[in-house]
Amino acid sequence: MGMLMNTKGQVTVPADIRAEHGWRPGDEFEFVVIDGQVVLRAITDPRSRAEKVVRRMLGAGTANMDKTTDELMAMLRDD
Repeated sequence: MGMLMNTKGQVTVPADIRAEHGWRPGDEFEFVVIDGQVVLRAITDPRSRAEKVVRRMLGAGTANMDKTTDELMAMLRDD
């Protein structure tokens, strides 16, 4: 199955592959070269997602004080 890269260097991962691996928007990936082949690898270290949330919240200050609990939870989940 061939994929085209767009002008921004983006390639769409087919839905069946995303579903099979449980990948969701906001998940992090890296490209690694193994024996001359480029491999897309999910970053599964749970600290990376938590660190991302903490970094985002640290910069938020009081900007989120007017948000509802549901809006804050959605932000934490990357919805």
